[in-house]
Amino acid sequence: MFKSKVKATKVDPNTTDTIIGEGSSFEGNIKSDAGLRVEGQIKGDIECQGDVTIGEKGLVHSNISARNIIIAGTVHGNVHATNKLSINAKGKLYGDIVTHTLCIEEGSIFEGTSKMENVTESNGNSNMNANAKSTSEASSSKSTPKGND
Repeated sequence: MFKSKVKATKVDPNTTDTIIGEGSSFEGNIKSDAGLRVEGQIKGDIECQGDVTIGEKGLVHSNISARNIIIAGTVHGNVHATNKLSINAKGKLYGDIVTHTLCIEEGSIFEGTSKMENVTESNGNSNMNANAKSTSEASSSKSTPKGND
């Protein structure tokens, strides 16, 4: 008699459905099937099937896992981007990176280790491994293979 027919809708990971606005703060873990944009502050881990953007005024103390991650604010924690990680000129990342594609703009800050991995490999091992310690500004983090100077 009171049966409802609610159809489950699939969330599009290409959309941003959650925004933590400037002046807002959130403490706890976030898990989303879509994207997330942070202009405020978060303390807690972030796991998204879509993209995560940390805006210029965003400040997060989080481990972040997402498809694409864009950092224009400040992140304290480890990040894992299954596709691409971008650190914009005003972005600051204090933590370790695992990603397929990495883009660090001049003027940004990255302190941590980076590991490039090919997500298409089935056994978890990667053709492209680049473990590098970096405690420098991106403008001076130009890398050249050893012995090719």
